[in-house]
Amino acid sequence: MTAEAVIQAWDQADPEAIHPLRRVSEDAYWESGQDQAEMLATVIPDGAKVLDFGCGDGRVAIPMTVLGYEVTAVDSSPRMLERLAERLPDADAVLADADGIAKHLGRRRMDAVYSLAVLIHHSYSDCLNIVAKLRAATKLGGILVLDWPLSDQPAEADSWIGVTTWSKEQQDEACARIGLEPIDSHLPWGVYRAVKAAG
Repeated sequence: MTAEAVIQAWDQADPEAIHPLRRVSEDAYWESGQDQAEMLATVIPDGAKVLDFGCGDGRVAIPMTVLGYEVTAVDSSPRMLERLAERLPDADAVLADADGIAKHLGRRRMDAVYSLAVLIHHSYSDCLNIVAKLRAATKLGGILVLDWPLSDQPAEADSWIGVTTWSKEQQDEACARIGLEPIDSHLPWGVYRAVKAAG
């Protein structure tokens, strides 16, 4: 799947198709965002400036804001950002894809970046581009939390809701090239520290 195809599919999707808990109830959907924010808070320092890439309707960005983080919510879907604004009118919401982040941030760098439901839906090349842009938006020593799963049988997603997985060797090589150091954590996503890229 290309980045453009994924963005278009998300933008046109029925809200119930976006997350399985929406079929359970709206309360379950929003509670899952609260749970994920609390997990992120175990690895992201209090009060940090964070970027939520692929923020959607704010399921995680809103509780992160309530927890005291300075959240910049980024999504390439205008529809998703409209839904975020309905729930959090004062949100620092940015309409951008990965390539547009630098234009918005300028020289600023974030203490932490998280992307919890984006990378898994992209091709290998698009995923690498996104990860590189997210790393560039993060301060040296900052934290990145990414949905970048490993598998013994890596495969690319073949639909907008499919899952791309990586071999450990693929990811290790990408981390060295991009400037990420994996950190052991109890989280269901990969946690990385922003470091200088290999020469």
